[in-house]
Amino acid sequence: MGDVDDLNDANDTKDPNQPARKAGQAGSPLPERPGDEGGTPQDAQVVVVGAGPAGSSAAFHLARAGVDVLLLEKDEFPREKVCGDGLTPRGVHQLIRMGVDIGGDGWHRSRGMRWVCGDRDVYIDWPGLARLPDFGLTRTRHDFDEILARHAQAAGARLHTGVKVTGPLTDRTGRVVGVRAVAGPDARPVEHRAPLVIAADGASARLAVALGAHRDKARPMGTAVRRYYRSPERSREEYLELWADLPHPSTGDRLPGYGWIFPLGDGRVNVGLGLLTRHRGNSPDLRGALGAWLERTPSEWGLDDDGADGPLRSAALPMGLNRRPQYGRGLLLVGDSAGTISPWSGEGICQAMESGEAAAAAVALALSRPAGPARERALQNYPAELNRLWGRYYRLGNFTATYILSRSGFQPVLQRIIDRPFLVNGLARLLTNLTDDPSHDAIDHILNTLVRITPAPARGR
Repeated sequence: MGDVDDLNDANDTKDPNQPARKAGQAGSPLPERPGDEGGTPQDAQVVVVGAGPAGSSAAFHLARAGVDVLLLEKDEFPREKVCGDGLTPRGVHQLIRMGVDIGGDGWHRSRGMRWVCGDRDVYIDWPGLARLPDFGLTRTRHDFDEILARHAQAAGARLHTGVKVTGPLTDRTGRVVGVRAVAGPDARPVEHRAPLVIAADGASARLAVALGAHRDKARPMGTAVRRYYRSPERSREEYLELWADLPHPSTGDRLPGYGWIFPLGDGRVNVGLGLLTRHRGNSPDLRGALGAWLERTPSEWGLDDDGADGPLRSAALPMGLNRRPQYGRGLLLVGDSAGTISPWSGEGICQAMESGEAAAAAVALALSRPAGPARERALQNYPAELNRLWGRYYRLGNFTATYILSRSGFQPVLQRIIDRPFLVNGLARLLTNLTDDPSHDAIDHILNTLVRITPAPARGR
């Protein structure tokens, strides 16, 4: 489900298998603004680097707050992005909060999840919570990201595409005061200045790395592969399908992850496999594991080379807030650059948008104060807000992923509970972080209590 970065740098190229779009449709070229050229140095109150879900969400909320924000994207839209293309109700909630139109063509609603384990399966509807919608969505990242970028632009953000940020600009004290970039097909050098920069530049986290923000190698990482298939048989399904029993193609050992089949409603499905990376030993061949799994699916589903609609692509999944600090010296990290993908499920789009909104709130408050200690206190509230949102939940998830799921995956647990609806629903809501608070039922009460008794991470961890 997550928002992931292609290990093969597929994001730098358009997918030749995607149809051309007419003007005015999602995926059509972005309108240019007079004098708003990416190759011209510009000042702003905030520069946001990367127009994925995290960056566009941050830019949208900042623009709505009246902040002058410059949103830089290295690719041209529409562009491909390796992802499961699935949104749980938490992700849908973020779109609703932003006022994104989710009723038009291209959006496919899901009622819940279908979990498959061996010759058994179970259907789990999304819960009817007071604070979240009761449906999920799928949409390809080919135009999902552009929809969010357009939405931020319509709110007032200045969007530049074809601008690749190469590093931070810093003053004599080492504080970030903007970014260096190259723009356009001729890679013209350009500098954009701002007192604050938000890094939404993906798992590579080039800006963070340039400033010494490290990745905690003790926290889980994941890898994934995915491919589109033409499958009218499965494309209009109402449930996101997840397979827990994935044997190693060579040894037969359980793989620490799951396979997915997400219907897109347009005759295609997004099919992929995500695994936790083991700290010791060699990681399995994901492509081989995907092929071995798909051989088990019915032939009428069309999940073979003849039904493939595009290349197989691979990606990294930075999880569990594994990069710190999330704020320092004028730079805020959001989305994959901060490692916000859930260690429970690999979901990342929702977390990217939530982190973008949290960063925007901290920045808007900070800019209302004069530069100095008062502004810094507001900015330091951003990592504190991430800890409030996910700190205990992710700490529990990091432990579970590292010491349980990375060894045996989901299969042993699911085998034992698949015939027990209360336990299955409880596990599903734990994995997708879907609860009401205050609790409205027994599952809410148990899960909220479990998270509350988990020790809070130390500040900065």
